Amino acid sequence: MEQINAKRGNWLVIAGVIGVWFALVAQFYLTTQNALVPVDESVIRYFSFFTVLTNIIVAVCFTALLFKKEGSSFFTKPGTLTATAVYISVVAIIYNLILRFTWEPKGLQMVVDELLHAIVPLIFVVYWLMYVPKNTLKWRDTFSWLIYPFIYLMFILFRGSVSGFYPYPFVDVAKYGYETVFVNCVYVMLVFLGLSFLSVWIGSKAR
Repeated sequence: MEQINAKRGNWLVIAGVIGVWFALVAQFYLTTQNALVPVDESVIRYFSFFTVLTNIIVAVCFTALLFKKEGSSFFTKPGTLTATAVYISVVAIIYNLILRFTWEPKGLQMVVDELLHAIVPLIFVVYWLMYVPKNTLKWRDTFSWLIYPFIYLMFILFRGSVSGFYPYPFVDVAKYGYETVFVNCVYVMLVFLGLSFLSVWIGSKAR
């Protein structure tokens, strides 16, 4: 049944591969071409966005699923796909509820923006809901899934203290101070944890 479902979900995987890789390459082009900083700094800033890093993980997972053979790689395991679904869901939730209204992208940037923050997350979550086996998910795994966002937060706070660049307004220490940013980060981590618990709960209902 699992193999049948995987084949039936190939259309989502193909759509995801095309959409996410196009968006990532286009965003890299836009970031480096439109930046008011040196190219090396613009490249670092490109990889400083959680949206970009998480969509790269999504791209790798979709690509691994597309070319999956016998056996299972790390990026096609249910646990990895579930954690990735949580990460990309947070990207979509925070952007569409908080950040969408802070700017008005035009042209290619608008297309890329919708792909990275809405379309690709929707495709991935739908694929996870419909085709990823969930009966092996464990409650204890939810805390290990926090490692990636925690390391990311530490990285951008450290680099921001050195460079003055913070990729998201709610982590801008220069503007809000460490106390407010710390509270904001706690809220974000709770969103990660809540979605992780929800994912495992969904899996428990599938057993």
